Amino acid sequence: MAVAENIAKDLLEIEAVFLSPNEPFTWASGIKSPIYCDNRITMSYPKIRREIAQGLAEKIKETFPEVQVIVGTATAGIPHAAWVAEILDLPMVYIRSKAKDHGKGNQIEGRIFEGQKMVVIEDLISTGGSVLEAAEAATREGADVLGVAAIFTYELPKGQANFAEKNVELVTLTNYSTLIDVALEMNYIDEKDVALLKEWKKDPANWLK
Repeated sequence: MAVAENIAKDLLEIEAVFLSPNEPFTWASGIKSPIYCDNRITMSYPKIRREIAQGLAEKIKETFPEVQVIVGTATAGIPHAAWVAEILDLPMVYIRSKAKDHGKGNQIEGRIFEGQKMVVIEDLISTGGSVLEAAEAATREGADVLGVAAIFTYELPKGQANFAEKNVELVTLTNYSTLIDVALEMNYIDEKDVALLKEWKKDPANWLK
C-alpha cells in the first residue's frame, strides 16, 4: 500500500478522521462538513506518529533537499516538526500565531539566521490561512521559506488558491480524495455516499443548500 493510502487508513482506524456524510459536523465558521479531522490524536499512537514523521521527512528530502531548518506551527505542528527534525538531524523552531505580548515579544521560538532555508510543518490544511501567516512571519525574520509539508489536506479550492497566490509549495502525506477511496475500500462509507462527499470539496460553503 502506498504512503498516502496507508496514512489515510491509519487516520480512519484511530478515529483521527471521521466521515459522516449523512450527519454532518458544523465547523466554527458555521460551514456544514461531512468530515472532522483531529490529527493531534496521532501523537498518542507511537507506530503511526513514527510513520508520519518518516513520511514527512522523506517528502521534505525529496521536494526540498536544500532545507536547513524545520519549523512547526503552534500548536499542532510542533510535535511533528520535532520528530522530523530529529530524523533529518536538523535544527527546529516553532512559530506562534502572534508575537508574545511580554518578554522579547517573540513570534518565532528557537534560533533562525538570515537566509536560512526552512520548511514549515502543519498537521492539517483547510484554507491554509494560519500556516501561510506563519510562513510570512518567518520571511519577515529573514528566513527563506521553501514550502509547507502537512499530514492531510482537504484539497479545498480556496486553500489551493491561497497557496498559489502566495507562491508557496505544499506537499502532503495524504488528502481528502485518497481518504474517500480508502474509506470505501474499508466499508467505512457506502458507495452512495461518495458523490455527496465529493460535492462538499467543490463548494463547502454552499454544500447541502
